[in-house]
Amino acid sequence: MKIEKIETWLVSKWLTVRVTCDDGTYGVGEGNFWSYADATEVIAHRIGDDIRGLDPRDVDRIWNTAYRKYSFRSSAITAVLSAIDIALWDIKGKRLGAPVWDLLGGKVRDRVRAIVLLGSIGYGKPTVDPDTFAAAAKNAKDIGYTALKMTPFSPGWGEMAHGELIRNNVAIVEAVREAVGWDFDIGIEIHRNMAPGQSVVFAQQIEKFLPYFYEDPIAADSVMSMGYVGDKINLPLAIGERNNTLWEFREYCTLPGVNFLKPDIGLAGGFTHVKKIAAVAESFHQRILPHHFLGPIANMALTHIATATPNWDMNEFAPEAGTFKEDIVTNIVELKDGFFIPPEGPGLGIDINVEEMVKHPYEAGAGESSRRSDGSLTLG
Repeated sequence: MKIEKIETWLVSKWLTVRVTCDDGTYGVGEGNFWSYADATEVIAHRIGDDIRGLDPRDVDRIWNTAYRKYSFRSSAITAVLSAIDIALWDIKGKRLGAPVWDLLGGKVRDRVRAIVLLGSIGYGKPTVDPDTFAAAAKNAKDIGYTALKMTPFSPGWGEMAHGELIRNNVAIVEAVREAVGWDFDIGIEIHRNMAPGQSVVFAQQIEKFLPYFYEDPIAADSVMSMGYVGDKINLPLAIGERNNTLWEFREYCTLPGVNFLKPDIGLAGGFTHVKKIAAVAESFHQRILPHHFLGPIANMALTHIATATPNWDMNEFAPEAGTFKEDIVTNIVELKDGFFIPPEGPGLGIDINVEEMVKHPYEAGAGESSRRSDGSLTLG
């Protein structure tokens, strides 16, 4: 059995791949490099040339063949490797007649808790102030979720004075806690929009509301600076959504205050590499709270690896039912009472609908940083 061809599609913000073997067996995967996703398609065909003819069962050999061939390694490369790796595990499961979670070690849980992204559900109005954040949070709880993640910043936050920004953000967190009560978990996402000292002050001000985690308070450019923040706060740090290798995450594991690592299965190397990251985290008594670029194939993959990984926590999520995501694949992950139900069929348990995918071409997006009135960029 040999890899015969790799096909690629850029769909919305994701790289979708289909790896086909010489006996006709194929698997699908998804990688994520957002605003530069078009670069991943070029890389995918280059890597395809390197791995064509190899045995698809040798997932670690293929991963290392592609990653180590050249000394220049980047997130674009690991995004492609993620998509291909997910597809190879899909093939392996189909050949063996088993779901991927079974191949990864079997079930350590029967369902996977979802943490909904607050901005993805809404309630008919945008979240711009404490009242609208609170209303959206109450809606999340009423729907049946048990946890949410939010970025408690109002429009124009980049122009606010330090004291105004901190007080405004604190008011949003307080309003959300009052709306959902204490039997519900709240994750705070900073999106790397604060300087170290500023993020420390904000964390100290919201301790009394007991956030479940404090995510990416500063840019991931400096491990030392992230360690400074972790040493000064009492909230559990969740970091790593923009990191992509085992070696980067190993360094994060040694920092003070780190409770959660956030590898993205579509960026940090697929099943093969993320499983290794989780094992290192487990040795430090840390849990995996993955980032998710919100593609439907990656969401299915996350459900599989979460089902089989002891120190996995929960999967972040934006609703798929009723959106175009439901059209571009044959089926989406079953969600019941705020939990994902692992599929029982062979492989990933999902396939692509090419006719629908091409209706949703790649969108580069506007980027994550905005400009202040003086022309400078906000952090991020």
